Amino acid sequence: MPIVDHAKKIIELRDISFAYDAVRVLKDINLDVHQGDYLGIVGPNGAGKTTLLKIMLGILTPDTGVVKLFGASVDSFRDRSKIGYVPQKATAIDAAFPATVEEVVLMGRYARRGLFHFVTNEDRELTRKALGQVGMLEYGARLIGDLSGGQQQRVFIARALVCQPEVIFLDEPTIAVDQKTQDEFYGLLRSLNRESGLTLVLISHDIAVITREVMHIACIDTTLTYLGSPQEFLAHGQVPSIQGRRIEMIPHHHNQ
Repeated sequence: MPIVDHAKKIIELRDISFAYDAVRVLKDINLDVHQGDYLGIVGPNGAGKTTLLKIMLGILTPDTGVVKLFGASVDSFRDRSKIGYVPQKATAIDAAFPATVEEVVLMGRYARRGLFHFVTNEDRELTRKALGQVGMLEYGARLIGDLSGGQQQRVFIARALVCQPEVIFLDEPTIAVDQKTQDEFYGLLRSLNRESGLTLVLISHDIAVITREVMHIACIDTTLTYLGSPQEFLAHGQVPSIQGRRIEMIPHHHNQ
């Protein structure tokens, strides 16, 4: 099992509020993510989960409150190579997109070296290492558009890994893939967290998976309605209280 270092805060959110025009999406959110954690973010549709993730990443600026990444204000934070991000629909690739798997992963090196740097032997070595971590090394010369959704998913994880980040954010990463692929994908995340100590922040609508896989759960419904262990989340009846807002409790049978 990974060791969570509570003395090292990767993300700090203090009194975060955000609105799209006059529609309040988030209100007074306080949340810390520590090194080595695996945090699952759940909540009803439209509850502000993706908005919160984008605020953590610095993509959106909150109306009020403070965001810190690795102890620095998000406005002044510059070491973006510490952060990996796999957005929604990352695998929605045009089949005609003329890039190989290796080229897609190499794009992740630009976060560390800059957009116009020459590809180095180190870049290629780290690309092969990242592809090996996700079980896709033999597919390096294949076109990304020729892969299945599950294989593309692994490639985009490799692209996030190639910068050697300390945290990876994933927004609904298993949308539109089959059950077997989902199981394999969560096995990969489990390995990255538990064996490599990588910090993960995952948004999902699938409560059954979240409660089995993650170390902590944050439930968002405009405000932070719950933060704690999956066991307490289930034991204290949190799921029924949010199911009425269209969050899904989907039964699965997985092999650990």
